Amino acid sequence: MFCYQCEQTDRTDSPGRPDLLAFGCASTRGNCGKDATTAALQDVLVHVNLGIGQYAHRARLLGAADPRFAAHASFDLFTTLTNVNFNPTRFMGLICAAVDMRDQAKMAYENAARAIGVEPETLSGPAEFVPATTISAVVAQAADVGVDADLAVLGPDVVGLRNLNLYGLKGVCAYAHHAHALGYRTEATDGGIESALAFLAGAPTDPDALLTHALELGSVNLQVMEMLDAANTGSFGSPVPTPVRITPVVGKAILVSGHDLHDLQKILEATEGAGINVYTHGEMLPAHGYPRLHAYGHLAGNYGGAWQDQQRDFTAFPGPIVMTSNCLIEPQPAYRNRIFTTGPVGWPGVRHLDTADLSVAIKAAQSLPGFTTEVP
Repeated sequence: MFCYQCEQTDRTDSPGRPDLLAFGCASTRGNCGKDATTAALQDVLVHVNLGIGQYAHRARLLGAADPRFAAHASFDLFTTLTNVNFNPTRFMGLICAAVDMRDQAKMAYENAARAIGVEPETLSGPAEFVPATTISAVVAQAADVGVDADLAVLGPDVVGLRNLNLYGLKGVCAYAHHAHALGYRTEATDGGIESALAFLAGAPTDPDALLTHALELGSVNLQVMEMLDAANTGSFGSPVPTPVRITPVVGKAILVSGHDLHDLQKILEATEGAGINVYTHGEMLPAHGYPRLHAYGHLAGNYGGAWQDQQRDFTAFPGPIVMTSNCLIEPQPAYRNRIFTTGPVGWPGVRHLDTADLSVAIKAAQSLPGFTTEVP
């Protein structure tokens, strides 16, 4: 495998790699815990989504924009970020679903073109890529579409600039997905995501064009962050400095980690009146500052430390843990049977929940001891 998209990247030298790609997770397992199979499947999923962008961008230019395309790509690219999803089986399902969405984008583009008397283009690259049907075969395909696939031909500067754009787009998609979950989107942000996908699908090689596009993508990112801010404040009120309890209270308990305020709200709604206290963990801490979330009386406080402390914190927590968005580290045996994932998150063998039905997590909280002693 080869991956160098995050701050956890292996900083030791990777022999045989030119200058700027000399560092990265290049063994059978990344520092985040991602294995080579998952890394390859993620690269293929991204490649298929570039194909969605090729068709969606052209459909938009012809007046046939469809918000499903940017939303789908945002979710998929989010799953490929660090510490989000490690489940190869789930990635195979996502790849199949992405092919179906690409087919729909193709149909939208071709129908829009013919409606104005224009013969649709026959697109190549990601637009026509056919994923294999088995994990091993898809992994083999990844060698031709991965983040370092053209390194020997194009060199580290061009490949590095491509990945600057790709990793920037992944961040844009993560913010966009959080906003989409709350019902917020804009034509500008949808169009920016589709345009970026289409740009990368063209396998650009001009350094100046790549750098210029990276700067343009930065502008899209600002628009997406404005959209997410509107989504969060519009849904939960403007955040204010708020005291947060950091010691437990007696009672049944659920711990919520990650970033997704939408999922936290769903958990709070589902547990209201059930005698279960909800605690935040790690980067979910800011949720307490939003008035409409703070108003839930059973949002009891924050438990534990930062995301990297989770293996210790989750082991000690006397109830189920729900992992939203990213920040997941390999679940330990001590709590593997009581941790759940939602949204883009996944780990092999860990139960995945739809927030429309949280009954399994609620039953787990009711059956586990919770906190039996209150700490002032």
